[in-house]
Amino acid sequence: MRTIATDVYGAADIAADAKVRRQIRELQDSGYGHFPICVAKTQYSFSTDAALRGAPSGHMVTIREVRLAAGAEFIVMVCGDIMTMPGLPKVPSSNVIDVSADGQIVGLF
Repeated sequence: MRTIATDVYGAADIAADAKVRRQIRELQDSGYGHFPICVAKTQYSFSTDAALRGAPSGHMVTIREVRLAAGAEFIVMVCGDIMTMPGLPKVPSSNVIDVSADGQIVGLF
């Protein structure tokens, strides 16, 4: 992760609390240490801060959580404040689905 953060994202370094470091050790000890890394972070910046638009340099990439995707054979490093449900809009479609006065479902498409 440090290589990705510094070489790709222009970070000075990475930060991870003891819980995350323990998760990484457990994954390595369980035989998953060779899996490639997938990074989940804001799409607005190379940093983990969406307010730092573009490609800032010298920032810290904070690893919030580590997840194993054993079937896909990769490890997800969840960085910063991000939701990891890909492809979902900020407002769910269910907010516009309703039943009209004559009993017809509206707002599905």
